[in-house]
Amino acid sequence: MPQPDTSALMEELEQFKHEKEKIRKLVGQIGGAGSTKRDRKINMAFIFAIVILFILDVLRHILNLSVPLPPLFSVEIGMFLVSIKIIWMIHKQAKVEHFQFWILNSIEFRLNDVSKRMRGIKDRLGE
Repeated sequence: MPQPDTSALMEELEQFKHEKEKIRKLVGQIGGAGSTKRDRKINMAFIFAIVILFILDVLRHILNLSVPLPPLFSVEIGMFLVSIKIIWMIHKQAKVEHFQFWILNSIEFRLNDVSKRMRGIKDRLGE
C-alpha cells in the first residue's frame, strides 16, 4: 500500500516542477531580471534627454546663449518624451496585471479541482 502513495507523490512533485518552470519562463517574458537592465537603460535615456533639454533652455534664457532649438521646441519635445514614458509604463503595468489575473485564475482552477476531489473522497467515505 505505501508504494502507490509514493509514486503518486512523486508524480505530483514532477508536475509541480514542470509548472514552476513554466511560470518562470512566463515571468521572464513579462519582465524578469533580463528586462530590468533594459528598463534601467531606457529610464536613463529619458532622464538624460529631459535634462539636456532643460540645460539648453537654462542656457538660452538665463545666460542668453544661442541654442539651435526654437524656444518652445524643447518644451514640446519634453512633453512628448514624458507622454511616451507614461504610455510605456501603462503598457508594462497592463502586462503585470494580465499575469496576476492568469495566476489567480490558475489558483482558482486548482482550488476547484481540489474541492471536487475532496467531495469525491467525502462521498466515497460516506458510502
